[in-house]
Amino acid sequence: MKKWLIPVIILAVVGFGLYNWAVGFNNTAIELNENVSEAWGNVQTSYQRRNDLIGNLVNTVKGAADFERKTLTDVIEARSKATSISIDPNNITPEQLAQYNQVQGGLSGALKSLLVTVERYPELKANQNFLKLQDELTSTENTIQTARTRYNEAIKPYNNHVKKFPNSVLAGMFNFEGKPYFDAEAGAEQPVDVEFDFE
Repeated sequence: MKKWLIPVIILAVVGFGLYNWAVGFNNTAIELNENVSEAWGNVQTSYQRRNDLIGNLVNTVKGAADFERKTLTDVIEARSKATSISIDPNNITPEQLAQYNQVQGGLSGALKSLLVTVERYPELKANQNFLKLQDELTSTENTIQTARTRYNEAIKPYNNHVKKFPNSVLAGMFNFEGKPYFDAEAGAEQPVDVEFDFE
């Protein structure tokens, strides 16, 4: 064998190894990114279901003639804000996710106020449509929590793949960046004040 062939063969083997590594990294990153996109789609679907239910809930509550309009208006406005934000899961930033989380938290707060206010309206509490919607909302809130947890679970392998060395070198070349996790809504770390008014 000629001596000049040995370095050529070594370079070819190294080049082939680097090519396989790059292709493997890229394909795995794309697959994991698609898992993240799917998980994000499930989060949005859950929030959309809640928004649809809130529309029905608001219409049911409007039927109570003496119901407090400000509480209802707060829910309608919060729902409008919550549906106005859309995020591309491929280019999601921590700031976008925080903003999304904030408006969804605002809607959750307005909805809680609405449901607490309803306690003062016996005719509403006895309305079968309202009770059914209330049960569906509770179920949907649980679904949202599950979807958010699964989104975070999909983020972890993706972030591990693109942030660990030496993959991080290729991640920069192929424009794969780490993605933010869903955090708790603002104020969730505070204890809940429970007050009983027996008057």
